[in-house]
Amino acid sequence: MYDGGAAGGLEDSVGESSAAARLSSTLGRKLQHYLDKAAPHTAARWVGASVLTLLYAIRVYFLNGWYIVTYGLGIYLLNLLIAFLSPQIDPEMEGPTLPSSREDEFRPFQRRLPEFKFWYSYVKAFCTASVMTCFDMFNIPVFWPILLLYFITLFVLTMKRQIKHMIKYRYVPFSFGKARYKGRAEDAGGAGAAGRDK
Repeated sequence: MYDGGAAGGLEDSVGESSAAARLSSTLGRKLQHYLDKAAPHTAARWVGASVLTLLYAIRVYFLNGWYIVTYGLGIYLLNLLIAFLSPQIDPEMEGPTLPSSREDEFRPFQRRLPEFKFWYSYVKAFCTASVMTCFDMFNIPVFWPILLLYFITLFVLTMKRQIKHMIKYRYVPFSFGKARYKGRAEDAGGAGAAGRDK
């Protein structure tokens, strides 16, 4: 005996799930499009992230709560920062990858967590924490000065270990302030342009 109602219900649920999948795919493509457009604008992205951070701090201050959420956010951001400052290949595990003599090949510093992914994770973390401050179940009463003191201690100890690691393996995770050398092609191009200007 054929049950048309059950089959119709099954087709409706399949249709709804495919519509949801199409919507999810469309939203994912739009998000990726905007992320691709934002990628070259480093300063603007970090200004936006700073504004988001400030808005979150003001919200937590005036709500006078959600300190556990903020503490968890701080721990997560500390982990992101350590990954951002660490080399992609850890010299303690793989051996030194930076040149140790003039004959060695130059290898630029490669981060474990690239800058764009660091920014994206940072923004997602603050958005998630902001949403969590809308629900009272995440507002667990704690004595916040203890959490702050513990976080500062953890931050200092973690950064001390990271700086010792940088000194031991002689790497600097930032490129500003480093000498830049021009190649012969750039020198020739510059000389040709100067000759044309005369």
